[in-house]
Amino acid sequence: MAEDYPDLKKWLRLHLTNQVGPKTFTRLLERLGGIDNVLGASAGQLATVPYVSLKKAEQIAAARDSVNVDAELALADKLGVKTITLESPEYPITLRQTSDPPPVLYIQGEFTRADNLAIAMVGSRSCSVYGREQSSRFAYLLAKAGFTIVSGLARGIDTAAHVGALTAQGRTIAVQARGLADVFPPENLNLAQDIAQSGAVISEFPLKYEPLHKTFPMRNRIIAGLSLATLVVEAAANSGSLHTVRYALENNREVMAVPGRVDAPGSAGCHRLIKDGAKLIENIEDIMEALGYIGRDLHSHVQQTTDHAIKNVDKQHMLFDDPLPQLPENEAKIIACLDHQPVHMDEIVSQTGSSVAAVYSAVTSLQLKGLIHQLPGSYFQKRSCAN
Repeated sequence: MAEDYPDLKKWLRLHLTNQVGPKTFTRLLERLGGIDNVLGASAGQLATVPYVSLKKAEQIAAARDSVNVDAELALADKLGVKTITLESPEYPITLRQTSDPPPVLYIQGEFTRADNLAIAMVGSRSCSVYGREQSSRFAYLLAKAGFTIVSGLARGIDTAAHVGALTAQGRTIAVQARGLADVFPPENLNLAQDIAQSGAVISEFPLKYEPLHKTFPMRNRIIAGLSLATLVVEAAANSGSLHTVRYALENNREVMAVPGRVDAPGSAGCHRLIKDGAKLIENIEDIMEALGYIGRDLHSHVQQTTDHAIKNVDKQHMLFDDPLPQLPENEAKIIACLDHQPVHMDEIVSQTGSSVAAVYSAVTSLQLKGLIHQLPGSYFQKRSCAN
């Protein structure tokens, strides 16, 4: 890996140095004229860089030569993680064009050219059933149409968005607020592995870096930066998702929001965004309109590819006296243990013998096919005409 990019070890040496965040990294390169000059500069020379005090310069100079780059690369190899820099040809174009691109990215999986057509989907960790269903629904339809879904792997809206994209057999990118040596939340470990197989799990943080309060806004700028637009599905008035919106607006990216109930506190952030000019989203056509000329160019293609998917997603009156469609084995198992009475997620896991992540993925697919629906409290039920 390091042999493919001769400067990778140099970039990692600076990246792993204490006191060097992404903004300082960029300022050092710009003022001193390249990575070699930064690594060879004295504390006095480092202190000529804006916002680098003499004390900070001395700390950088003392720390940069003690960094164990080889250990980081060995761990990356063990974890199947690729490391790229802002100068690497694989670096995402949309992210490179932002005002504050991370100098180094760690990647499980891969970026492709298709990821230039990406939509960020963000929202509450403690989302409602409605929010979860809308997140999965929009992610499914967008992924079917060829969009990559970008989110943060968090509980709630993020998880539903990733699962919706995977259910559509589309691409999705998860951006972590910590190093890739661990996954958070831990119950999303299997989901992260699935994402890496058909997209990418990425981070700008060293592999063993633990999450801090500051790392979540930093992650959010990457989510916005990778995407043509950000769709907020459900967010309270003080939601961290609004940080993603701010970064999107700062980089001239479109912001969209799904409305909720007017008396639902969990949708107050979305309603405020709509009042402030965010595009109100009710369907895929609204998203295409919000994307401007890009949406106009894609409108015909999106309409053709989503017509069949919309029919499946929006089925509301399937009769279970009729023969069920042919289902994958994992979905058939779930249907077999459900009745028209609500069944809790834990009971489904117990009866099927599957993991929580596998069951969540399967029930999302079944919801999108109109075969089951979710009730409050993680209960699921077969759909009938009365539903």
